[in-house]
Amino acid sequence: MALHFLLLLLFAVSVVAADEEPFIGVNIGTDLSDMPHPTQVVALLKAQQIRHVRLYDADQAMLLALAKTGIQVAVTVPNEEILAIGQSNSTAANWVSRNVVAHYPATNITAICVGSEVLTTLPNAAKVLVSAIKYIHSALVASNLDRQVKVSTPLSSSIILDSFPPSQAFFNRSLNPVLVPLLDFLQSTGSYLMLNIYPYYDYMQSNGVIPLDYALFKSLPPNKEAVDSNTLLHYTNVFDAMVDAAYFAMAFLNYTNIPVVVTESGWPSKGGSNEPDATVDNANTYNSNLIKHVFNKTGTPKHPGIDVSTYIYELYNEDMKSGPLSEKNWGLFDANGTPIYILHLTESGAVLANDTSNNTFCIAKDGADPKMLQAALDWACGPGKVECSPLLQGQPCYEPDNVIAHANYAFDTYYHKMGKTPDACDFNGVATISTSDPSHGSCLFPGR
Repeated sequence: MALHFLLLLLFAVSVVAADEEPFIGVNIGTDLSDMPHPTQVVALLKAQQIRHVRLYDADQAMLLALAKTGIQVAVTVPNEEILAIGQSNSTAANWVSRNVVAHYPATNITAICVGSEVLTTLPNAAKVLVSAIKYIHSALVASNLDRQVKVSTPLSSSIILDSFPPSQAFFNRSLNPVLVPLLDFLQSTGSYLMLNIYPYYDYMQSNGVIPLDYALFKSLPPNKEAVDSNTLLHYTNVFDAMVDAAYFAMAFLNYTNIPVVVTESGWPSKGGSNEPDATVDNANTYNSNLIKHVFNKTGTPKHPGIDVSTYIYELYNEDMKSGPLSEKNWGLFDANGTPIYILHLTESGAVLANDTSNNTFCIAKDGADPKMLQAALDWACGPGKVECSPLLQGQPCYEPDNVIAHANYAFDTYYHKMGKTPDACDFNGVATISTSDPSHGSCLFPGR
């Protein structure tokens, strides 16, 4: 075992290449009772400066609406078509001709997802999955599009067993007859492993073992970080641990240069009585922190600096979805294009800076020194003449009783009192202007 682990670490030294800048994309599900017209969808994408989307089909009207926008599109071969395509080269060629060649290059199709979580949801199609992928790729080669359009298949992270510590992770061995030829194909064509990662479900199913803050990318003190006892790498969130588990699982099978793209990740904003952590605050926190994490280019502990581009699940709440209430509430927007919440994206670029109301707030900067925050809070409630009585015990803004929450209220009240000038939101460098409404419960902020 020790020799095997040493070999695994040697394989891990090989660096996974990243072809381009990291991106945040969105998945566009269509299970809505009032699905917006494709032109409305594209208008929302443009307004939010979303440059990457993944479709769960190859809807012709959507592909036409996306033409000449420059938006990079991943189309999908639906699961129900895989058996036919996997058994017929000509069926695959017809699919590519109709859904890719007919639209390219006006519509910037950059990837084909062959199915979605086929190995775990449609095991009878698993035996022809790699054939379907190869037939689709051959059709692209015949059309001279194989360099422009990558082919892969989104996998559920549940196929990775023993995922913590990541260095001990391996794929479900019963799937190796499919995974090994799949990984061969991805490596030989320069494609990527598509992986769906849901820290929400990992947290929910852990029976309290995984802390909520660890699932939400919240800052952890060093003694609360998860440490891989084999590599001594420190993990501060579930997302990175799962991505690295995938890298190690591939290395276990001797594949060390296949990059990972996360095809689905997100958090529901509403759930049933048995889903207490499906809340607007948690969904906002998770997706905001995920976006910042991807754009920070920190990579993962195993591959620092190697980008992990990610598609957020999902653009719209899908009210026609079956299952628990949370299934209908993963969206960033409702069918009218109204944000479910305003993401906390200060200094994270323009993608999904989805405040349509033009409201701004003054809040404490992430990572600000608590002593400086306390001094600024004291100034605001004293010489700054902010009415801070709502922060007293028993008043609406007393909870949570910590310096960040109290500073947020005092800073924002002062900022609005002074006419929202940028200078009024500085407080010796510990405050910043945000489009995210920090109001909570009955504690309503002035800019709301």
